[in-house]
Amino acid sequence: MQRFHIFRTAIGPCGIAWSEEGVTRFQLPERDDAALARRMAKADRWSGALPSPIAQAIADLERYFRGEKIDFSTLRLDLRASSPFHKAVYDATRAISWGAVATYGEIARDVGSPGAARAVGHALSRNPIAIIIPCHRILAAGGKIGGFSAHGGTSAKARLLEIEGARFGQGAAANPDLFAPSSGEPQRRDSKFDRLGRFTDPGIMTRVVVRSV
Repeated sequence: MQRFHIFRTAIGPCGIAWSEEGVTRFQLPERDDAALARRMAKADRWSGALPSPIAQAIADLERYFRGEKIDFSTLRLDLRASSPFHKAVYDATRAISWGAVATYGEIARDVGSPGAARAVGHALSRNPIAIIIPCHRILAAGGKIGGFSAHGGTSAKARLLEIEGARFGQGAAANPDLFAPSSGEPQRRDSKFDRLGRFTDPGIMTRVVVRSV
């Protein structure tokens, strides 16, 4: 059984849903509260004290939207409703850290399906757990912004990247009214699939920084 909870953040009301296995959905603000609740319709509204992992996830999300650098990579997710390919794409996307970017083509290569950039884009358009699976960090070739299925579209995506200090190329302007200002130093491409610092895609508009392991 899935439960959901709607909570307030610096950018407006957001929704989180979970099962006994982990988080199943995170929803960015919609046009209004009714639209947000409809997005969470597959779950039952939670009442009472929140489970500790969910309470911590909410606290971390609230901090994220205030501009703090938060690592969600260890948060337990429930992706049983996703296909194996989609799960692989989401795992690869979770490896892209705050302020870093990758292209759809890079993610396709990371999951062993070179040439499947469009399929990666489709998988990310169906991402049920935005921010925690940071699909906003995945760009089109040439540094173009690519798509974003959340309310606000590519302007929202650009604003998230701006908050994180990431560089990106053409395709959208950030809407400063969508999200609160942030602080923090920009960071570059960082992937567990790319620890040796190999940089093969000219679509990335940033240099590589390799995470220590």
